Amino acid sequence: MPGIDECLLEAMLLPGAQGAAVIDWTSGLALGTVGDSPNDDHETTAVETAELARMATEHPAFAPGAGDGLPVEDVIISNRNGYHLLRFIETSFDSSVFLYIWLDRERGNLALARIRMRDLAQRLVLA
Repeated sequence: MPGIDECLLEAMLLPGAQGAAVIDWTSGLALGTVGDSPNDDHETTAVETAELARMATEHPAFAPGAGDGLPVEDVIISNRNGYHLLRFIETSFDSSVFLYIWLDRERGNLALARIRMRDLAQRLVLA
């Protein structure tokens, strides 16, 4: 089972991967990063994506029955240049961590990224 660094390196093997991070969405802190950041600042990207993750998990329209665990699996944002995928990681403690990857739109494969990110999220060991 991979730790954060190994997980991020595996994520970067995805076609079109530009950068990846493991982020705590309650604090906005990056627990690990690799590659580039869309705004050239991993810390700012962590804070901004954490805000998006909080909105998705706490808003009743996106997370009905939030008391039943983590109903949101992932969040996908697409723009002219790329795809931004946030994959939530269920943990035995508070499940406040997600895996983020930024893919180049021309070379990336969103369907493949979702499948691989799901697998990485299930195997990731947070110590």
